[in-house]
Amino acid sequence: MKITGHCYCNELRFEAEGDPLFKGQCHCRECQYISGGHPNAVMGMPAAGFKYTAGKPALFTRKDLDNPVTREFCGTCGTHILARSPGLPGAVLLKVGTFDDQSVYGAPQMVIFTIDKQSYHHVPSGAAVFERVPG
Repeated sequence: MKITGHCYCNELRFEAEGDPLFKGQCHCRECQYISGGHPNAVMGMPAAGFKYTAGKPALFTRKDLDNPVTREFCGTCGTHILARSPGLPGAVLLKVGTFDDQSVYGAPQMVIFTIDKQSYHHVPSGAAVFERVPG
């Protein structure tokens, strides 16, 4: 599978090739901050098949957390492109909203961090549901 995508202003473009590692929906509080209040729809893809084809991302890693993720985003428009997690080496967690063709996502296989889920969040039927991350 080959996925292409870009940020809102189109300065940052990417390609990701390979088989998806997973399709998820995350309700953690951090994702709520990043998304503006909703869960994040992400597709885990092999990092080896990922590259930026235009632009260079800005990076952010919290310094006050143990094993924080590194978030990559457009420094011009602020669109969040992906996260890299120390808990998932060799993977990039792509934000589905940035895909040129979002239909390749389909639906999440798993919904995580429902412990932080808000009353206005929806959990799709058929997905495995976890209070935190699957063990």
